Amino acid sequence: MTHVLNIASSILGQPWQWRATAADGRDGMAPDDLVTQLLLARGCPPEALDDHRSPSIRGFMPDPSMFRDMDRAAERLADAVQAGEPIAIFGDYDVDGATSAALLLLVLRDLGLEARPYIPDRLLEGYGPSGPALLRLKDEGASLIVTVDCGAQAFDALAVARDAGIDIVVIDHHKCAAALPHAHALVNPNRLDEGEGAAHGHLAAVGVCFLLAAALIRTLRMRGHFGDRAEPRLIDHLDLVALGTVADVAQLRGLNRAFVAQGLKVMAQRRNPGVAALIEASRLTRAPTCADLGFALGPRINAGGRVGRADLGVRLLTTRDPAEAQAIAIELDRLNDERRQIEAGVQATAETLAATGSRVAVVAGHGWHPGVIGIVAGRLKEKLGRPAVVIALDENGIGKGSGRSITGVDLGAAILAAKEQGILTAGGGHAMAAGLTIAEDRLDDLAVFLEERLGDAVDRAGEGRALLLDAVLSPAGVNAALVEAMEAGGPYGVGWPAPRVAAGPFRVIRADLVGTDHVRAIVAGPDGARLKAMAWRSAASALGQALLSAGPSRTLWLAGRPKLDDWSGRNVAELHVDDAAWVD
Repeated sequence: MTHVLNIASSILGQPWQWRATAADGRDGMAPDDLVTQLLLARGCPPEALDDHRSPSIRGFMPDPSMFRDMDRAAERLADAVQAGEPIAIFGDYDVDGATSAALLLLVLRDLGLEARPYIPDRLLEGYGPSGPALLRLKDEGASLIVTVDCGAQAFDALAVARDAGIDIVVIDHHKCAAALPHAHALVNPNRLDEGEGAAHGHLAAVGVCFLLAAALIRTLRMRGHFGDRAEPRLIDHLDLVALGTVADVAQLRGLNRAFVAQGLKVMAQRRNPGVAALIEASRLTRAPTCADLGFALGPRINAGGRVGRADLGVRLLTTRDPAEAQAIAIELDRLNDERRQIEAGVQATAETLAATGSRVAVVAGHGWHPGVIGIVAGRLKEKLGRPAVVIALDENGIGKGSGRSITGVDLGAAILAAKEQGILTAGGGHAMAAGLTIAEDRLDDLAVFLEERLGDAVDRAGEGRALLLDAVLSPAGVNAALVEAMEAGGPYGVGWPAPRVAAGPFRVIRADLVGTDHVRAIVAGPDGARLKAMAWRSAASALGQALLSAGPSRTLWLAGRPKLDDWSGRNVAELHVDDAAWVD
């Protein structure tokens, strides 16, 4: 395979290759149109180019009835709406859970029914529905409970609900076992017995909830429910769908691309008071981008469930009162700062423990805050280039763990298999992320199991490791016009990566540290163009050290993602550097 710029081993020891070659066998950049190049290189079929240039809900929306139990769930909810029946929405405490619950709460409110939200406390109750919580909701009057982003593995809790005469509708997207818990309806594209709907297994729970809401409105329409009243505008809630989809690291292909593309448009209008307050608390002065959902808005929603009150996110996203929204958003911003401080301490210890030769990093520690282990697992995965599982042990020797994986390695299925073999007390997830509960004396068993089950897949992922590029540019080619042109191929995220270019050759005019772990460099090309380059979390890496020590006498190629400089307020491009290679 041809190496871009003949770079077979960069400063970080990886070859540079064309993304288009990796995607479809083409060597180099053929056709002339930049957006067409970007779309084809990400696996877009040529016949679907028009749909992907402007992803629309109409163009990608499936018939909700294709999913098992969807019509049954919609019929039960429609009965409740028309009878004014008390409903409770039981959500998870992360962003996907909060947006899923908020979406259904708002749609039911639009239909004239005020449902009761319930978000379990991460520390006191743990993940998913429990028997006592479901019985408490029944005692408060709920005869129908909808679980969102949880429930697919809640066998015991749903058995309690069945015996108590509670109807449960489960809306989930996590991996399922062959057996399913008892429920009135269980909608999950990742059911093993799913048919056509399995093609949408990459949806986040909030995406499945959107499909349920569409099915509900259609069912009510067919019953003549809207003869004298307006139908809810489901499209107005796409901002929540976009936020949950990106924050849950769902792959941005197919319907998810439409959800995010259209949801960002809705979010820019700031119709939802909570979303508007969240944007303000995040100090964003422009319309949010896809990256903002994952790195600015999502973490603040998550902070409530991680180190604060679990229901803050749902309260924020469903309030009608701008003053209440502002107060909650400020509190979430404060909790997010607290979360960062806690996370830093756990991260430092986890990195020390993970310095082994294992192909799946499994680390555990007493006193670690369970609310930050997922973030630490993600950071560890990025640093090590392999799956990572981080486990917080309590005083009773019970561990709550969270794992993050790399492309091509299905961690969720492995965690589910470990549960079925009795290694875990509880566990589940999807390909890129998973959660678990484990006794301290089974930690070694888990490490051995994951090493044996996933080791070969990790090796294969490593063998194919290369930096994939979309274009090679002169120094002056990295400019604002290029960034704006490339954005037309978005939205970008997991499964639809942002464009990466190689540019140069550059001399490093000045390089310094920003914060404790970031490297900032001012680089210049032979054409006189100057550019700011940022290498995030790289100070101790070979890349960061190369930039800091290069000096103006040596030249190098830089590879990274062109961005607009948000901090300066000017329409100037900068390069977020992923790798570099010496010219001489």
